[in-house]
Parts: sequence; C-alpha cells; structure tokens
Amino acid sequence: MANHDENHSHQTHPYHLVNPSPWPALASLALFITVFGGAMYMHQRTGGVFLLATGFAVVLYTMYVWWRDVIHESRVDNAHTKAVSQGLRLGMLLFITSEVLFFAAFFWAFFDSSTLPRAPLEDVWGIAEGTWPPKGIKPFDPFHLPLLNTLILLLSGTTVTWAHYSILQNKQKDTVTALWYTVILGIIFSSCQAYEYTHASFGFKDGVYASNFYMATGFHGFHVIVGTIFLAICLGRAKKGHFLPEKHLGFEFAAWYWHFVDVVWLFLFIFIYCDVATIILPAFQTIFTGTNILIGFALSAAATVFFGAKNFGKASQKNSNH
Repeated sequence: MANHDENHSHQTHPYHLVNPSPWPALASLALFITVFGGAMYMHQRTGGVFLLATGFAVVLYTMYVWWRDVIHESRVDNAHTKAVSQGLRLGMLLFITSEVLFFAAFFWAFFDSSTLPRAPLEDVWGIAEGTWPPKGIKPFDPFHLPLLNTLILLLSGTTVTWAHYSILQNKQKDTVTALWYTVILGIIFSSCQAYEYTHASFGFKDGVYASNFYMATGFHGFHVIVGTIFLAICLGRAKKGHFLPEKHLGFEFAAWYWHFVDVVWLFLFIFIYCDVATIILPAFQTIFTGTNILIGFALSAAATVFFGAKNFGKASQKNSNH
C-alpha cells in the first residue's frame, strides 16, 4: 500500500482521505461492552462491573489514540487544508448544536413545572397547585455560591480569550499562562459546585424541582469537567508549541466549547437559580391575553398590507416612468 506522503503528493483535491484505521471498529466494540456491562451491573449480574470498567477504559484509550492520530495528520501530514478545516469546524458546530438541544429539553422541563405547577404524581411529588418551589424544597440563595460560580466562569471566559489572542500573536508564554488560569478557574468552579451539592437541603429524588435542578446543573457540571480536561490538553500542547497563528483548530474548538459552557451557565443562573421565568410570568399573562394577541395580529396584518401597497405603488410608478 502506498504511504501517505505518496498519496498526498499525487492528490489533486483539497480533501483529506483518511488512511485505514482500527479506531472506529474498536470504539464500536468498546461502547457495546460498556453498555452491555452497564446493563448487567444494573441487573446485579456477575461480571457486570468488570465489563463496564473494561469497556469504559477501552473507550478512553480509543479517544486518546484517535485524537493523537488527528493531531499527527495536522502537524506531520499537513492534511488539514482549508477545506478540511472548514469541515472540522462544521462538525464541531453541529456537536455543540446537539448539546444545546440537550439543555433545551432540561429548560423546557423546568419551565413546564415552574410556570404551571401541578400535581401529576401527587403521591410521589406532592406539588400543591400554584406552588413553586414545591413544599419542603428550600432553593439555593442565587447570590451566594451560584453568583461566585458565575463570576468564576465569566472570568475564565476572558482568560481563554486572552489565550486565543496570544496564539494569534504567536506569544507562547502568554498562551500557556492564560490556559493555566483557565484550567485553574474550571477546577475551582467544579469544586464549588461539589461543595454546593453536599450542602443542599434536597436530594435528587425529592420531587420534580430537585430532579430538574440536578439534571440541568449536573449535566452542565459534567460539561465543565470535560471542558477543563479539553483545555488542560491544550495547555500541554501549547507548552510543546503545537499552536500556530494560522493553525490551532484544537484550541479553537476548546474555546468554542468553553464559551458554550459559559453561556449555558448564565441561563442556568438566571432561570433556575434566580427563577426569573416564574417572577415575570404574571406580567406576561397580563400582557399576552387573547384579546391583546388578536389586536396585535390585526395591527401587524394592517401594517403589512399598508406598506406592501405603498411599495407596490412606488414600484409601479417607477416602471411607468421607464
């Protein structure tokens, strides 16, 4: 089989034809073992823990070697042309979009429960109609640890942007320093959130509020941990001089991911910790009545007809002059 350099020298297109790789097949096998072991563990079958741990370990190994090869393709093979880079950016954008939809589902569930509280499972959750948070739930003070975590994440967003500008200006030392700050801030955020969870007055199974709260904030916390690992890897690569002003996709994707994590946290702070939706709902119910919506629709339709007729008249007059 011809080597990659020979293929690349005779290549007449800008796209990257990946060499045969065992990692997709290994990843599929590892994921199957992980799911199978997880099912056995949940059903308390012998060997479930071993299969789960083995599968997960192989998944982590596959992630490492696969991304190692991607870095090699970029730095050594020079396979990441402009067209390939655009494709990789699109892939990362679609991945982040899928994550946005995850959080949209969690917010939807929270808004559905908080703005229209009811008792679908009264024997389990016991939500009194019109009462939110449910009886027995003491929410966190948003201006205590949640506010501190908000400031920490916002600060980390500035440090990761500092690192990006340092890369663009080819300042390796500043890049490493900024990434150190970002990783440390990510660790501090996760530590504060863990401390918050251990001091919560309610558990995961204590009703619809608790379930929604822990799913949304916990899923975000998992993303912070992943983002911190992502940036820590970028830190190691920055120390080795991997990032150049014209080629730093790995860091670029980590920065996108981190800014996404920042924005999601702002929504969590505003709508879950501060519960703004419940506060402003009465105003929306007063403004957006059926009559007001009908009047607004009629006015919009009238304005559309008026301006459409006016523009049509101007166009007709212009054509007649010609």
